[in-house]
Amino acid sequence: MIGKEWGNRMLERIPKVNDPRSRFYVEPTRVLWRSEGAEAEVLSAETLLLGRDGQATLGGGEACVLKNAGGRAGLLLDFGVELQGGIQVTAWGAGSGAKTVKLRVRFGESAAEAMSGTGPDATGLDATASNDHAIRDSVVEVSSFLGTTEIGNTGFRFVRLDLLDPDESLSLKSVRAFLLIRDLDRPGSFRCSDELLTRIWEVGAYTVQLNMQEYLWDGVKRDRLVWVGDMHPETSTIQRVFGWCDVVPRSLDFIRDETPLPGWMNGFPSYSMWWILIQRDWFQQHGDLAYLGEQRTYLTGLLDALIACVREDGTHDAPQPFLDWPTSPNREGVEAGIHALFVLALSAGAELCDALADAAAAERCRAAERTLRRRLPAHGGSKQAAALAALAGLLDPAAANEQVLAVDGPRRISTFLGYYVLKARAEAGDVEGALECIRQYWGGMLALGATTFWEDFDLAWMENAARIDELPAPGRVDVHGTYGDYCYRGYRHSLCHGWASGPTAWLSEYVLGVRIAAPGCRELEIRGRLGDLSWAEGSFPTPLGPVRVAHRRQPDGTVSTDVSAPEGIEIRIIAE
Repeated sequence: MIGKEWGNRMLERIPKVNDPRSRFYVEPTRVLWRSEGAEAEVLSAETLLLGRDGQATLGGGEACVLKNAGGRAGLLLDFGVELQGGIQVTAWGAGSGAKTVKLRVRFGESAAEAMSGTGPDATGLDATASNDHAIRDSVVEVSSFLGTTEIGNTGFRFVRLDLLDPDESLSLKSVRAFLLIRDLDRPGSFRCSDELLTRIWEVGAYTVQLNMQEYLWDGVKRDRLVWVGDMHPETSTIQRVFGWCDVVPRSLDFIRDETPLPGWMNGFPSYSMWWILIQRDWFQQHGDLAYLGEQRTYLTGLLDALIACVREDGTHDAPQPFLDWPTSPNREGVEAGIHALFVLALSAGAELCDALADAAAAERCRAAERTLRRRLPAHGGSKQAAALAALAGLLDPAAANEQVLAVDGPRRISTFLGYYVLKARAEAGDVEGALECIRQYWGGMLALGATTFWEDFDLAWMENAARIDELPAPGRVDVHGTYGDYCYRGYRHSLCHGWASGPTAWLSEYVLGVRIAAPGCRELEIRGRLGDLSWAEGSFPTPLGPVRVAHRRQPDGTVSTDVSAPEGIEIRIIAE
């Protein structure tokens, strides 16, 4: 037995789990820094930009040489875009003839992070770069004699390499990144007359795609966890860009199985509420009653646990109230936001119970929802809380927008719940204000060199700030190392966080204007709201195929709409 048949027989004996990701190689685009001087020298660093592969050879070209003569030679490479994976180092040889040498390898989502060390700051908090969740700073023994070594499994754009062996040199053929990502079709798309907004849509889609690993993560460097409360903006983006992907039900089932009742997902009742909202939205788009039926026992048990927290006076006693980190000091805002989220979750739960033909459970949800609607907690000026209250029908969207949401533009919003602020502003009819908010806030990250959206951001950070793709000049602020709060201070701050992708979902939902009116997308409403745009076009994924939409503003100010939909989908066009 030889050849393919033998290989297949051998593979049959090995337990295997398929990896849903594909692997790609990415070449560096710049040498951003290198050590200089007689003690630590880097020669011909630009040869690493020639696109050489990772196959070791006996020679065949000029090498990049790291040379130590009393110091430590190092260089900083820029791969041009945020990645998830690691690097592949191919060496031609060491000056001493050694078979291996030691490299210090530092990954960074910003150039400054890749140049930093690890450890606590002066306050004792781990505010500098860390190895939490994924190793980004390590000493690695690499093959230096015609060898190739792969290093890393993290989120990064920049890599610093330092040769540690004293009085040694290392000749490098190539250093290239390997990207691990789900290579998915994109039946969803969006373009408009504003190139910045088109780019923001694309960056949000890529941010989420990087986090679609074996499970759906928060971040590819830190928070590589299934935080179901944070997943709703991500799944909203997935539904409008990729349509169906197994990473969503796989992650929903994972957190369900990790959280036996009466436990709360990730420790928070609010996160269990988000799980219900994701289940409702997923069912609406895909109409998969069989999958929903698999959730019946857990779903109804969870709904009953939530209903048990509702008091007759319209309050609730759910423990550990948590909305998001920026809102957490505002206790009124947290209470109001959780109250609104409770109403939204029970309403969604009733819809799901209707689909499951469980009339009794649906009525229990609606009765508890009616009780909660008797009370309107003060939002404490929180834009996040006011937005959720408006979306829950507890506040008039127009009043909420005028009094809270539109005040100071995009200031005092968060990358996570900013999506719901945008939704509430659109429901108030303020599409132009929401578009400008996107341009300033998410566009602000792009102006600082971002290629993915961040865990946290504040417009004030832009003052005197250095771009993240440059080493900060004297007198300029290192945005990544300086800012961030709570558990994401300094370089621990994730610069690729899926919860920040909200504008991608929002632009498809409100500007392209596609709304699901019946489970499985059997009925869609198309209401394009261009705001200050002259045109927008794109596509929306459905189980029957993509629906293509184009809106054009006419000379008289009206908007013409063209729709192309697969057979079996009823389309209702609503004038702007």
